[in-house]
Amino acid sequence: MTIKIVIADDHTMMREGLSQALDSIPDIEVIASAADGRELLETLETVTPDVVLVDIEMPKLSGIGALRRLEGKPLAIVVTMHADDDQRRKAAAAGARGFLSKSAPLPDLAAAIRAVAAGEVIIEAESIPEILDMHRQPILDEGAAALTARERELLKLLASGVSSTEDLADQLYISQKTVKNHLASIYEKLAITDRAQAVVEAIRLGIHK
Repeated sequence: MTIKIVIADDHTMMREGLSQALDSIPDIEVIASAADGRELLETLETVTPDVVLVDIEMPKLSGIGALRRLEGKPLAIVVTMHADDDQRRKAAAAGARGFLSKSAPLPDLAAAIRAVAAGEVIIEAESIPEILDMHRQPILDEGAAALTARERELLKLLASGVSSTEDLADQLYISQKTVKNHLASIYEKLAITDRAQAVVEAIRLGIHK
């Protein structure tokens, strides 16, 4: 099942970057975006998402104001720079089902979207890590699903900052030639061309920790 998303954020780069990042995840589709709370309400008259991601501080109508008018439909996650307890309480009172900082890594945000779409409530800070763990494993595309355990291990090392062929070989107790063979296989399966792109894919797939 693909989870349909609408993003509301007044910062263009954040809105567009988040849209591209989430669209890269196979089970999530961004179907629309809005630059403020009022535009979000207008957008929701024409599209029907499963989950909306809402910033708090927006012009014309704040995220909290928009959530109050939505009355819980569709399900909403507040994604904000101001992730303090006061804002958390306001978001919960307005009907939000989730509350995350904008600094949360992409796999955590994707897990939160899956969790809320499945009926979970992730408002209380102490409950968030446990709930996200239940939903963090992404639905992999065909190429990523074909990665072997050793290839995933190599990807994890790349994402952790181990980049040279020699160091990768030492960490995995294999030859440098075998490292290069594994990298070639990873590039082919993920349709990428270099180690930098491999790191991005590791983060996207949530196998970087």
